[in-house]
Parts: sequence; structure tokens; C-alpha cells
Amino acid sequence: MKMSLVTQEIRASASEIYNEKELCQVKAKVFLKEVGLPDCLLPLEDIEECGFVKETGFIWLKRKQKIVRKFEKIDKLAQYAAEITAYAEPKKLKSVTGLKAKELFLWVTVSDVEVEDAPTGKISFKSPLGLTRTFPRSAFEVAEAEEVKTTKNDRTDNEVKSRV
Repeated sequence: MKMSLVTQEIRASASEIYNEKELCQVKAKVFLKEVGLPDCLLPLEDIEECGFVKETGFIWLKRKQKIVRKFEKIDKLAQYAAEITAYAEPKKLKSVTGLKAKELFLWVTVSDVEVEDAPTGKISFKSPLGLTRTFPRSAFEVAEAEEVKTTKNDRTDNEVKSRV
């Protein structure tokens, strides 16, 4: 069993913790909007727990299993772990865990996400290796992403696509 990054100490310091799916979805969407991030940046469906520590900006989202999502407008795949954590600032997510993007044939860890100011309308994703990719913000605003459900074994190509 994988160890959670959300410790009891973090839970104790949390300003808000939610455990109901519908409420988690609403609260996470409100939080993303408050910090100026697109509402479809993170998968909000099937979240079983979410929490926020206002003093530090630490956030977490938990679901039963990881998912893979395809963003049609940019033709890119993103993999979201069962637990996603980050430190949120206005228009930024830093020290992200649980998010990967497919580049060529590799899954690359995403460590930071930053939204540029309105004139450009761009969103940048940075990896710990120094790779940066920038895309139009609009690709993450409309629920156009496709969820690709995968088996526990990543190496199989038995993927079932369903619309989000």
C-alpha cells in the first residue's frame, strides 16, 4: 500500500476537509477559480476527499484510483494519481505531486503549473528536469477532456475511453 503524503499533522492544520464526492467537486472547483486556475486543469469527478491548508496554500485531492485524461484541443495525455497534492498561489501550483504528462513515449512528472496574465492566455507546465511546455488556457477550461480508464498495469493497452 502506498503511503499518503497527507499526514495526520497536515489534516490537523487543515482549514477545510471534505469527504463527500459532490461537495468535494464543488469546493475544489471554487478553490481553483479563487486562485485563478482553469476548472478542468485537475479531474474533479470522483474525488473522495479534498482539503486545504490556508496558511501554507497546501491542497490535496484523493480518489480511489489514478486516471488518464486526454485534452483534445492540444492532443496531450495527462495522468493523475489517486492522490494529488500541491502548494497553491495566485495563478500557480508549486511542488505538485501526482501529475504526469506524456511526452513522446515517456510520462514526465509535472512539478509546477503557472497561468500567465490575460493578454497571452497561456498556461505553462514545468518538470523537475527543466522541461517546460506552454499551451492555451482554453484547452483546460471546457470539459472537453477525455478520461481514459486504465487497468492497474500501465503496460497494457486495454484502454476504454469515455467522455467526461
